[in-house]
Parts: sequence; C-alpha cells; structure tokens
Amino acid sequence: MTGSDRREDIILQIQKSTCPLSGTKLAALYHVSRQVIVQDIALIRAAGYDIISTNRGYILNAAVSASRVFKVKHTDEQLEDELCSIVDLGGTVRNVMVNHRVYGHIEAEMNIDSRRKVAEFMEDIRSGKSSPLKNITSNYHYHKILADKEETLDLIECMLREKGYLVEVGGLSSHKVSCN
Repeated sequence: MTGSDRREDIILQIQKSTCPLSGTKLAALYHVSRQVIVQDIALIRAAGYDIISTNRGYILNAAVSASRVFKVKHTDEQLEDELCSIVDLGGTVRNVMVNHRVYGHIEAEMNIDSRRKVAEFMEDIRSGKSSPLKNITSNYHYHKILADKEETLDLIECMLREKGYLVEVGGLSSHKVSCN
C-alpha cells in the first residue's frame, strides 16, 4: 500500500468511525509507526480535510452522514448479493441487529463499505468461523446503513424492496420512499 493509498483509507476510516481513532490504532492497522500516522494526518489536513485531534484520537469535523435502519429478510445464499448491492449504491453496512425472543436485542458491528470487505466477510462465513446472526431469528434482521445523503438511502431502500429483501412493516417500509 502506498502512502497515498494509506492516507485515502485513513480518511475513510475516520469518516466511518463512530468514535475517535487513535494514532496508535491507525498505526497498528497499517503496520506503520505512530509518527508516520502523525505525518499522514498533517498531509491529509494540508489537502483540505478538517481533522481534529482529541485526547482520544482523530475525528473528522464534518456533517454526520445520513443513516437509516432497514428490516430485511433473505437466505444465506442471498447474503452476498444483499451486501454487494448496498455497497455498490454507496452505502455502508454499519451493523446487523436481531431481536431474539429470549436474549432480546443483539447487535454486531460490520462496517462493510466495499466489495473487498464483503468478500472478507463472506470468506469468514464460508470457512465456518461463524454463521450469520440472522439465522437465530428465521432470517429476519436489521441493518443500520450509512450513506452520504438521504437520496442514496432512498436508492438502497428501493433496491432492497425490488429484490424482495425489505420487510414491509404494516404494509409500509420503515421509511416511505417512492420507487419509480
């Protein structure tokens, strides 16, 4: 990975993180020293990004991206298609949530924003490392999806509806969108 690629990825990591990312954590992620991360942050700032250093790490001073929770249902065979379709439209699959009748609300972070991350996730599932969380609730589950704007979330909702993945609640989806 080149320095330029690393800096682009650092921007994405900071944008998508819900909490400050420390220089130490970023250094470990990219297998470089913390000093290299400090230099990268300086170059990122020089490129016009408003990165703020806090006592807990770096954050991007930018408007919060749009987010929406979708209730969905699909088979294991459709899992990869669901994830790829979301990221192809510009969404980030922030998490997966289920409401179990005995255990209650169960949530796991995913942070899938590219086909590469979809492939890594699917490899973990296929290798038997674990099974999808949705399997404990008859395939019903929720995803919090992040995007750059509401219109992107509308496109994602329409796609989920067209593919039959979106669960309509009381005849309506969780967010009323016209898909024409």
